[in-house]
Amino acid sequence: MEDSITIALDGKDLVAAVCGSNDGNLKAIGSALGGRLSVRGNEVRMEGLDGTRAKRFRGVMDSLVEAARKGETPSPEFVEALTSDFEGGSDGAARHAETILAGRISIPHGFGKVFPRTGNQAAYVQGMWQSDICFCVGPAGTGKTYLAIACALSLVLSKKMRKLVLTRPVVEAGESLGFLPGDLTQKINPYLRPLYDAMEALIPCEVIRRMEDSRAIEIAPLAYMRGRSLNEAFIILDEAQNTTKEQMKMFLTRLGTGSRAVITGDATQIDLPKRGASGLLHALSILKNIDGISFSYLNSTDVVRNPLIKKIIRAYDEENY
Repeated sequence: MEDSITIALDGKDLVAAVCGSNDGNLKAIGSALGGRLSVRGNEVRMEGLDGTRAKRFRGVMDSLVEAARKGETPSPEFVEALTSDFEGGSDGAARHAETILAGRISIPHGFGKVFPRTGNQAAYVQGMWQSDICFCVGPAGTGKTYLAIACALSLVLSKKMRKLVLTRPVVEAGESLGFLPGDLTQKINPYLRPLYDAMEALIPCEVIRRMEDSRAIEIAPLAYMRGRSLNEAFIILDEAQNTTKEQMKMFLTRLGTGSRAVITGDATQIDLPKRGASGLLHALSILKNIDGISFSYLNSTDVVRNPLIKKIIRAYDEENY
């Protein structure tokens, strides 16, 4: 049985804040929950919902109203975060909304605020804010690199840190690039492209170019980190599952005064000849009791890239791939 819900909002300002620019928030709700949305005066009406989705709609609307009354400006990104890991009912929505707002990341000159979309992602963001070294392990599509770069850009563009350093090991995933044409830089660029993809999703390309010109961004293979001491830098080691034990130790000891490091990786995608040689797995086992280091673990429920990826990861997990 399908239900309809009509919610009356108190005042034009509240209607504008909840609906968003060009009704962007309502469009995001409709996309996530389905149904037919309409606005008349100060009333928002949703039709074509079953009982569960009707409760979710009411919970999301309650959260948007509460956020607006607290001085927040709800955005479609906030709505998408609200609906991505929703536990039905208005009480669950309120708790989830508080978690999301507590973990929001504001990036100067960026396209908008970034919100964690699950409880695990919120814990990951909190770990990056509070710890000098943060490990995050999870499958593809869970936002490991994206959230790390968002936090880094927030700190660097607000002048709280001097530079962003992005690095990853150059390990081939089943294909050899040794015979491709080009110099070393041209061969390395494909490995580092995912890091640029994340940045370009967060800030305009001209801001990236200005940061490169001022050396506020540095991207380099992990092998080039040896012998350096990085001060007042936010350092991200991506694809850390493909580091050796020696490389991981070398990287962790690059941390200088006022710096912060985030290490991300997927333990199911180790491309080293021997799985047991992974510096990430080794570090997770020997560093777990050290104060000042945080550990976050994401899983298929935290996938935000595409709903199909959750199903793919679960299928491979069931086969013990």
